[in-house]
Amino acid sequence: MEIKVNFLDNLRLEAKFDDFTVITDQPIRYKGDGSAPSPFDYFLASSALCAAYFVRVYCLARNIPTENIRLSQNNIVDPEDRYNQIFKIQVELPEDISDKDREGILRSIDRCTVKKVVQTGPVFQIETVESLDQDAQALLMAKPEGEGSTYIVGKDLPLEQTIANMTAILADLGMKIEIASWRNIVPHVWSLHIRDAASPMCFTNGKGSTKESALCSALGEFIERLSCNFFYNDQFFGEEIANSDFVHYPNEKWFQPGPADELPEGILDDYCLAIYNPDDELCGSNLIDTNSGNSERGICSLPFVRQSDGEVVYFPSNLIENLYLSNGMSAGNTLYEAQVQCLSEIFERAVKKQIIEEEIALPDVPLSVLEKYPHILEGVKALEEQGFPILVKDASLGGKFPVACVTLMNPRTGGVFASFGAHPTLEVALERSLTELLQGRSFEGLNDLQPPTFNGLAVTEPNNFVEHFIDSSGVISWRFFSARADYEFCEWDFSGTNEEEATCLFSILKEMDKEVYMAVYEDLGAPVCRILVPGYSEVYPVDDLVWDNTNKALDYREDILSIHTLNDDQLVDLAERLEESQLDDYSDIITLIGIEFDENTVWGQLTILELKLLIYLALQQHEEALERVERFLQYNTNTVERGLFYRAVNAVLEITLDDELELDDYLPNLKRMFGEEVMKAVVGSVNGEVRFHGLTPTSMQLEGLDKHLRLIESYKKLHAARAARARH
Repeated sequence: MEIKVNFLDNLRLEAKFDDFTVITDQPIRYKGDGSAPSPFDYFLASSALCAAYFVRVYCLARNIPTENIRLSQNNIVDPEDRYNQIFKIQVELPEDISDKDREGILRSIDRCTVKKVVQTGPVFQIETVESLDQDAQALLMAKPEGEGSTYIVGKDLPLEQTIANMTAILADLGMKIEIASWRNIVPHVWSLHIRDAASPMCFTNGKGSTKESALCSALGEFIERLSCNFFYNDQFFGEEIANSDFVHYPNEKWFQPGPADELPEGILDDYCLAIYNPDDELCGSNLIDTNSGNSERGICSLPFVRQSDGEVVYFPSNLIENLYLSNGMSAGNTLYEAQVQCLSEIFERAVKKQIIEEEIALPDVPLSVLEKYPHILEGVKALEEQGFPILVKDASLGGKFPVACVTLMNPRTGGVFASFGAHPTLEVALERSLTELLQGRSFEGLNDLQPPTFNGLAVTEPNNFVEHFIDSSGVISWRFFSARADYEFCEWDFSGTNEEEATCLFSILKEMDKEVYMAVYEDLGAPVCRILVPGYSEVYPVDDLVWDNTNKALDYREDILSIHTLNDDQLVDLAERLEESQLDDYSDIITLIGIEFDENTVWGQLTILELKLLIYLALQQHEEALERVERFLQYNTNTVERGLFYRAVNAVLEITLDDELELDDYLPNLKRMFGEEVMKAVVGSVNGEVRFHGLTPTSMQLEGLDKHLRLIESYKKLHAARAARARH
């Protein structure tokens, strides 16, 4: 994690990281002002808080109340050496907690990350640089040891060379990549989380049977998502990029909708139009680019090559971001390697969807086959020793597809998790299924899995597949667990060179009469491909292009960002549009307008319901405001502070709307209940003197929105690299 420090007045310091700011000071005896804890005080507190966090996680997983658990930490200083200290952590537990859980809680405290880092002994490297912002040395600690050359199946270069190449690409872009966490809870199963230190919203997860292979996975995914703009999928790029020579790629084309909002000539082809516009409901305006929001430029479209005949077909960027998410993109050491990975993932997700929705029972992989892959079997046995039954399944549907499945059952909670993996080699497909199962998960995290169901509607509901795609948290059918399989086991093998495997996988799609479209991006220095298989590889339903398109943001973005400057007529118009839109009142404004607000601010917590409420307060429409504040108080996930603000608003509105009540009679005790400052804001909001309390002013220039501006700065690095390459 990158922490940037600013020097404030006297001895006060400000540390900024992610979306947080920490202020430190020194005691008056050390010539400070005593206005905040010292850096060392924060260090001490971090140890106690970390210990308490692990206690809380343990108790939540077992439904143990924590109201009567108390924890404290004292640091005992050696009078002969003040750097030699004992951190004494004590925990007070209620009598009704069992001996087993008492021992478990103590073990959980022992897992404290702060403690482990201190005990291991961090290494401090101190240096000067010409510019902190331009110093892009990667922050990776998992660099391969020595000059070895470790080859694994599917990679055309050794892991060591792959890591070096990908790290150099990211450093050349000016991105500092840091490892936020590692996981290795069973043998031969590693995962990690990496992110851009300057823009933590840009992150990926990697998995593999070794540290190096997991790091390769994470770096490759990072580069593929950069190359395909996935990190910025639904986000506003800002007006500068929206009006630049190109928005996404130098080879993009813009098409104007027809005079009656028809789809323009030149985008898609007949095959795609039959899939995306079967009922002629799709309009040109549905395909306006969300990222630029530039309706005047028209429809931004990207070239893809149709694999059946080599023809170029232009796909609207809006269509891609709305339907495909990250499905069908991959980076590799060579283009063939990238194609194999990309096509494997497409099959993995499509076959998974078919199996889940059709409630197919899969055949087991025989133990005699698993014994050929000792490291996979060792990982499976380690999970079973922890009390999790594991089912290893052949998901090839009779040898037709290169897909495997590893399913975990949790007898403690009744939850299950079906993890799928694909690759032309059975061993790699099984390995990917197992590593995907535990990617980023602890044993406690396996307590959050959903139980199976016989409710076919819940299984086939479109959003269930979306949840399976995002983090495999959707539900699956009990029929999946039938011992009577719908297919015979097949020990399939599609392996060969990466070129042969890519040809084989393309041929499977051809036999299915699927058209395949591919774009190749090599501008960052590594081959990346994006493959679309219309009617097969979409994640979201095609109907979303008409009924739930992300470019609905264009109807609200500018007005919401400029809300402090809107007059009453404009506010009335905005409120009416929100009411008539049929948008979910509990949807957040971040998603609606494609702006990454700091989630620790009112903007970051703002929902459509709360926005309507604030508009009605500004318009002095008290009855409408009261109706919505009552709904807000019934259900909201906002902060305690914001909830109390609206409880006070509710009371003041009730008094204001009752002809027999006088606000002055209640203000003294309202102030005692909620505080002077809160009541000043509440009364001001109700009488119109305060408008949009808690929302800091901004505009389409995004002033003050540091989190989103960091995301745009990240994208500008990509944009500049593409522009420079296009010039040469």
